[in-house]
Amino acid sequence: MSIFLSYLLIFLARICDVTLGTVRTILVVRGKRGLAAMTGFFEVGIYITVLGIIMAGGFEDPFKIVAYALGFATGTYVGMFVEEKLAIGTLTIQIIPGDESQAGALAAAARERGYGVTVLTGEGREGPRHLLMVTLHRRTQAGLLALVDELAPGSFITALDTRSATGGVFAYRKGK
Repeated sequence: MSIFLSYLLIFLARICDVTLGTVRTILVVRGKRGLAAMTGFFEVGIYITVLGIIMAGGFEDPFKIVAYALGFATGTYVGMFVEEKLAIGTLTIQIIPGDESQAGALAAAARERGYGVTVLTGEGREGPRHLLMVTLHRRTQAGLLALVDELAPGSFITALDTRSATGGVFAYRKGK
């Protein structure tokens, strides 16, 4: 194998195993044990292979270390991107409309699109406020946020990772 090809192999393999490691960590946090274990199997297999390539030539070649480090950094970035696109898990979105009069229309429109919305009344700095809480699958988040932007621009929105949710109403179509 040419020396350049070995650098490229180290770089690409590290991207793969670190990407898998990032996704595996997210799967563990979200309670997806089976998928996390399977992902970990492939992650470690790639890691051991790369380590073997590096160890076979010793540590005299600094470019192997550079390829390894660049692959790790790139894999971290790619892993975060992949995890975001997979949209695994559940979120709880909290919405406080910027204009209090928008709360009812926003809740009704969200329910019409299949989202389960709970409206709570609270006390803000400027008096009574409505808080809309929606627990949803991450893949449907974009649709809800687009609806909020359309009907209640200027809303204060927080998104919280939800470890598990049982019962309730969920919109199942992507972007719904």
